[in-house]
Amino acid sequence: MANKLPGRGIYVTASREVLEKAIAKRMFSKGAKKQVRIPDGLPDLVESLLLKRLQDLLAMARKAGKAITGYEKVKVMLIREEARVLLQASDGSERGKGKLSTPGNGKWIGFLTADELGLAFGRDRVIHAAVSAGTLAKRIVEEAARLQGIRQVNGSTPAAEKDTGNA
Repeated sequence: MANKLPGRGIYVTASREVLEKAIAKRMFSKGAKKQVRIPDGLPDLVESLLLKRLQDLLAMARKAGKAITGYEKVKVMLIREEARVLLQASDGSERGKGKLSTPGNGKWIGFLTADELGLAFGRDRVIHAAVSAGTLAKRIVEEAARLQGIRQVNGSTPAAEKDTGNA
């Protein structure tokens, strides 16, 4: 999962549909050239692990002073053009979320819930967050894309992701 595991790797596109198809067609056994036991609920396990990794990256960015929360703080970071990633909770107010724009040459991530964002920032709930430019922003965008792919069901996600460039 971390693209850093030792031994023979079996890679699957970060898509729930592709993962479920690989399980159904026993592609892991074919790739490993031996019988492989797939745990029940593997797609859900992968989703929870990807969510945890994304939350850990956000927590690391917060501790490094690269990520902030709160509408006013995020607004200031966007005005100063310091933000490269804007995160908004999928279950937040559409009116409030509509007042903030995706950073120029940045990304908007809007499929995480307020509770999921809250866990990353050590709070109960977070509606608005931003991450400044740098390696952590790039990794957050990459992991968010993987998680969004696993959360997709028949090509749809809980909330669409707007993309205006690279982090």
